[in-house]
Amino acid sequence: MNIASSAHRLGLILLAFVTACLPLNAEMSTLRGTGDLGIIIERATGSLLVFDSTRRATIARVEGLGDLSHASAVMSPDARYAFVFGRDGGLTKVDLLTGSIAARVVQAGNSIGGAISDDGRLVAVANYDPGGIKVFDTETLKEVADIPATCAKGRSKVVGLEDAPGRRFVFSLWDAGETWIADFSTPGEPRVTRLSGIGDRPYDALITTDGRYYVAGLFGEDGLTTIDLWQTPLAPRRILSGYGNGEAKLPVYKMPHLEGWALAGDRFVLPAIGRPELLWVDSRTFTEVARTKVHGQPVFAVARPDGRQVWVNFAHPHNDTIQVIDSVTGSVMREWKAGPAVLHIEFTPRGHEVWVSVRDGNVVQVYDTHTFELKAEIPARNPSGIFLASRAYRTGL
Repeated sequence: MNIASSAHRLGLILLAFVTACLPLNAEMSTLRGTGDLGIIIERATGSLLVFDSTRRATIARVEGLGDLSHASAVMSPDARYAFVFGRDGGLTKVDLLTGSIAARVVQAGNSIGGAISDDGRLVAVANYDPGGIKVFDTETLKEVADIPATCAKGRSKVVGLEDAPGRRFVFSLWDAGETWIADFSTPGEPRVTRLSGIGDRPYDALITTDGRYYVAGLFGEDGLTTIDLWQTPLAPRRILSGYGNGEAKLPVYKMPHLEGWALAGDRFVLPAIGRPELLWVDSRTFTEVARTKVHGQPVFAVARPDGRQVWVNFAHPHNDTIQVIDSVTGSVMREWKAGPAVLHIEFTPRGHEVWVSVRDGNVVQVYDTHTFELKAEIPARNPSGIFLASRAYRTGL
């Protein structure tokens, strides 16, 4: 070995030693991933909490998000930004790493949720007033498209807005009984496909995680409608028609949510409108195979990520209770009173824990999903929706 190469090796060793001894600067010491971060909506104060699910702790509060009385959120592909949809038409881009608002627009008078495209470049908002959807660039929140939901009654409220593969958004018209598909896969104006005959007053919808089936719940009749997005031509198909068997309709204290839908093995688990029941549906044939009597009118029926359990909360006056359903037997395996007004249920990505908002108790509870032990209670102002950054990697959330 020559003198030059020996000196070069010695130089590298000294450089490595000096580098190892240098302290991390302030910026480097705060670097972290976002995979275990999430947000908690504080509905009464127009604010949200950014939380760390690993430490079971909040790390920031973000103010100034407007009316969050029926707020939801989607996540950017890098899981850094949350796009929050407010009831007052506000669309807010929140930076989870800095705990701050990155951008905000008020794009309508009354909104009911939204979706993000599969490539993460477009975010769409479902509007009640004026009825329709608006679509924005996720980087700047600059408006890209405005699609009015025109029908025989004028403008319809839009519900059940979901993302579908191929840069598409699927949504339903409450007043028209239609489902529209807006395709943004090519430059220029989106191609809009209108499907009629969906049913009486579609109120919410889900899309399966493979992006194949869009399922709209119907408020005006017993049943749902599904559309197979893989088939040509597209043809709505009525399913579970008459699941109430002509019985007198019960008052509906809170509309059940389909977007938190459960898939347990080869069966969907869906809340029945106004009835204290869960409907078990074969995921291949969309036929009913079983029912489970539950504590009250179910609002969310959410499956643990492995599908082994389904956690259920309820409408007033039974909204202090949680039931856990065994997905093999279809029976209630656990029940307890968590507190006043249980609103939202969010599992960690692999399902070892679940976060539950108790609105009137001003707390979010964290449970072990195997032992059902209460692991933590996180103070929050009238918490409602809980959204983990891991939602970024799932269709329809």
